[in-house]
Order: sequence, then C-alpha cells, then structure tokens
Amino acid sequence: MQKGSYYLTEPMGQNFDPEFKPELTPKQMLELGVFGGKYMTDCRDEFPHDWYENAKLSPEKKKPSLNFFEIDASLSLKVWQKKGWIHLVDPRGWFQWYCRYYYGRRIPEEDQRQIKRWKAMRRHIGAIQKNCVLGVLTCRRKQRQALLHWAYDSRRI
Repeated sequence: MQKGSYYLTEPMGQNFDPEFKPELTPKQMLELGVFGGKYMTDCRDEFPHDWYENAKLSPEKKKPSLNFFEIDASLSLKVWQKKGWIHLVDPRGWFQWYCRYYYGRRIPEEDQRQIKRWKAMRRHIGAIQKNCVLGVLTCRRKQRQALLHWAYDSRRI
C-alpha cells in the first residue's frame, strides 16, 4: 500500500526487527507528552487519526509543560541536522522514522541505522537504575523524558 511518498510493506505494529522492541507505540508516546507537543502537528493526515485523539499537542510552539516529566529533553532539529542524524526520507528525525516504521514502512539500511541509535539510548536506563529508587519519577526527569522520546517507558524504572 502506498502512503504519501512511501510504501507500507508490513502490517501496522508488526514484523519488527527482532532487536527492536520499543515499549511504547507512537500513539502512547503522543498521549504521554513528548517533544513539547510540537512534533507531528503538521502531518496529522499521514497517520491514523486515533493516534491524535488524546495527544498532547502544541501546534504553535514547543511547550515542555506538555511533556510527561514537564521538562525539555530535546535538542533542536538544527542540532540534529548538524550532527548528521537526519536522513532525507525522514526530515524530522527519529520519531518520524519510528512512526513510519510502526505504520509499516521498511527501508532496511535506514532501519538498521535507527535501531542502532535506539539501542544506544539504553545507557540512560542504567544510569536511572543506578542513581534512583525504583518508581521515584522525580529522579533524573530529563533522562526519563529523553527515554520516552525513544519509546522506552521510563515510568517503569
């Protein structure tokens, strides 16, 4: 099935790479509050409408207060571009890639690159486990919010 400028080759939410086990769906992430609500506000027609039913969004500008941990844990898109983390097919970055991957698009080489980046975020889980009491969500809020941005459910650690 064609969606916009790409093809969906897998059923939504299925047939992920065996090394890629996100703990949150894009819909759950949007409902929890990620990226200050600014992310994905101008492309709502690309994804299922139910993803946005309870999403915490801010079309005008980023509002960190909408994030689950009410803290800004994002670098700007300009920084991501400067560091070479952006691929031309997903100009908004990792979350756009994840939404499209979850939706069913596959680009093997890019998928492997993004999954490798996702796995690298696990180091923050170790830091939280080492320095925080289990379930105390006020400990290391910025790291916890960053993990939410990468589909790790940091509320469970």
